Amino acid sequence: MRTLGLAAAAVAILGLCRGASAQQITLDLGFVNASGNANFTSLNLGEKLSDKVGRVVLTQTGKVLYGKTEGTTTTESYDAGARAQYGLTKRIGVYALLTFQRDPFAGLASRVLGGPGLAVALVQSAHDTLGIESGVTSTHERNTAGVTQSFASTRTAANFKHLFAGKSFFTEAVEWFANLKTSDDQRINSETALTAPLSRQIGLRVSYLIRFRNLPEPGFKKTDRILTSGVQVAF
Repeated sequence: MRTLGLAAAAVAILGLCRGASAQQITLDLGFVNASGNANFTSLNLGEKLSDKVGRVVLTQTGKVLYGKTEGTTTTESYDAGARAQYGLTKRIGVYALLTFQRDPFAGLASRVLGGPGLAVALVQSAHDTLGIESGVTSTHERNTAGVTQSFASTRTAANFKHLFAGKSFFTEAVEWFANLKTSDDQRINSETALTAPLSRQIGLRVSYLIRFRNLPEPGFKKTDRILTSGVQVAF
């Protein structure tokens, strides 16, 4: 849990460095269809707040999936995260992140994860950007049966963005977590998205999220797939 504390402290300290800044808020509201541990049709709500202060980039995200069918909850998932990144050069930065996840339909009551890492921008062009990240994390999990575990893991990630004509853009984000305590316990998150603007502030967004865990909770499947289409509003 020491790594979690250090990550939280780093995010908080860098947040206090805010002066004149450039903020951006993005809201997502869409239709969701999922298969895997949960099969449902529902709505999702997401938000992202970005704030740049000099060399420091602060990011806060949140996402909620919730639905009921004939009075019975059919889906329930919550994600929240905070991240602070300091640019050492134009291409290299160090970051600290802290995330929370709850997904009872995958057997997860709570997961708190945090840690530091290094980010490198491999491609920075007018139409394409590609960055990779590597770091270590400390994770504390509790499943829906009440069993808890804590362990360290490595985090490897890649983020790609391609800008089309007309300001539409495609993004691909991949994360790989490898448990350093149990080698077979590996997780991969992948999100593919396409956004097409209708105006300067409003756009249409379609995304496909895959969450894979090689050692799922007993009685649950390894893979969840979530297809989302909806409206994105930027301020």
